[in-house]
Amino acid sequence: MNDPRQKDLFLELLETNQDILHKICHVYAAHEEDRRDLSQEMVFQLWKSYASFQGKSKFTTWMYRLCLNTALLYVRRNRRTHKTSRLDECHQQVAAPLQSPEAEEDITRLYDAIQGLRRFDRAIILLYLERLSYREIAEVTGISERNVSVRLVRIKKKLKTTLQKET
Repeated sequence: MNDPRQKDLFLELLETNQDILHKICHVYAAHEEDRRDLSQEMVFQLWKSYASFQGKSKFTTWMYRLCLNTALLYVRRNRRTHKTSRLDECHQQVAAPLQSPEAEEDITRLYDAIQGLRRFDRAIILLYLERLSYREIAEVTGISERNVSVRLVRIKKKLKTTLQKET
């Protein structure tokens, strides 16, 4: 990337959307050092791939896809030595404070249930909770919108069953 305007635009987009990096790092890396490593790897992959970003999708969709793929590869490479972070820890660090202890307890229970999902299903539900459309989730994950719909129905059903068992 020789054009300084491209570099500035990339840095601006990265700054604006850095919460995506943080959320993914907290979901897929348990320790602060691992989060830093994963974050650096994601930024490197974004930088390396930025020239190929053609704007056919939103920047955030492209960023989610690249970062999730990087995180999934990172977890696969390090699965024997690293555990993933609890999602409620991620929520506490990147979300606004909750209004009531009951709501906080419900969120914690939900995130505990999500933690029991397979890695790919966690990615899908994370994107869903980020309010991405089915089309955007399909673009990020590389599966069809129909498959996103089917998977979300199954994921929600599994979460509901898990949460009902706890009460």
